[in-house]
Amino acid sequence: MNSVSEIAPLVGIVVACTMLAVARATYYRSLRRRALPAARPTPPRALGPGERQAVLDVLHEPRFVDLAPAEVYATLLDESRYLCSERTMYRILAANQELRERRDQLRHQNHPRPELLATRPNELWSWDITKLLGPQKWTYFYLYVILDVFSRYVVGWMVATEESAALAKKLIAETCARQGIAPDQLTLHADRGSSMTSKPVALLLADLGVTKTHSRPYVSNDNPFSESAFKTLKYRPGFPERFDHSEHARGHCGPFFDWYNHEHRHGSLGLCTPHDVHYGLATQTLQRRATILDAAFIAHPERFTRGRPSPATLPDQVWINRPATDGAVALANDHPPSQLPAPQVLGLEGSASSASSTASGCSALPSRTSQRADITVGPAATMPGALLATAHLAPLTAVSFPRIASGTQEGATEPAAQ
Repeated sequence: MNSVSEIAPLVGIVVACTMLAVARATYYRSLRRRALPAARPTPPRALGPGERQAVLDVLHEPRFVDLAPAEVYATLLDESRYLCSERTMYRILAANQELRERRDQLRHQNHPRPELLATRPNELWSWDITKLLGPQKWTYFYLYVILDVFSRYVVGWMVATEESAALAKKLIAETCARQGIAPDQLTLHADRGSSMTSKPVALLLADLGVTKTHSRPYVSNDNPFSESAFKTLKYRPGFPERFDHSEHARGHCGPFFDWYNHEHRHGSLGLCTPHDVHYGLATQTLQRRATILDAAFIAHPERFTRGRPSPATLPDQVWINRPATDGAVALANDHPPSQLPAPQVLGLEGSASSASSTASGCSALPSRTSQRADITVGPAATMPGALLATAHLAPLTAVSFPRIASGTQEGATEPAAQ
């Protein structure tokens, strides 16, 4: 109400209430002076100050300090003493700030709402893991997906037989290397799953200079872009009810992500594909659409009752939890998430070297499954039509590898037109 009163002389009460989302009736009601409630008179049968102090002294006796007033009341009656009622004991304790829950209660941490802004590709990524039903009940395959928030471009994905921090670390390192991510450039957002909050991933991101953020516990809305991509995957026609084996899952996800990146016209991207937005081709696409619409308008202007048509525009900002006030938006614009320092990992000994890999080789991944690892990566930046390169890793003596596949797309330069 004080904010409304401060700006009302400048813009008016109606505008001030509208800007601050305050009902005018509530504001006018707050201006009325309300009479303070009359003090409750002390009943004539109430205990006097001396009697109240005597009750308090009894409650402070060593034998009663750990007992509830009900037990104190009953004990005194058994000793042929009556000082006051049980309810009066509670009132006296409350008046002396000595009444509270006797047991220590669990206090949940107040996690702040993440407010992240992306104004260009490779500034803010979101990643998550979803389950794909396996051939039998209680069997699953795990799909890891890294998504660029600004362009909705899937920069990396992987299908594995388990959820593992080591596999997540490998995928993130591979994707950052192929996208050419520089230190202090990227913010990586995820929920609070075991892989997302793991020590190997935290150390890797610290070495790469990547800022990591997390959703609030049990709040799926804090990671909306990854959840939306998973819904698009699972609600597409032809999505299998179950996958017979891991190759079946990879065979389905590969064509899907190729369609999603290169053919899917996204409604929030001006009906452009994520590939065009990610590589800066969307402006040319919109210009061609504008030319076609102008020609249609010149040919038949009477068919356009609302005037000259224009194509949809591209967003210049993409938010995760946009702040409610304009002042907060201006502050976020002055300090984008990518300019924040890399997270400090406290209480961890040692360091993790920055991981990088190429299409011809990948580092070892420890796992509980004794199988070979097939890692599939996307085509090189200058070879858009190249076949997918596969790196086969032979199992070591003391370390085994799960069978996984990952797809990553290039990000440093735009592939040459075919």
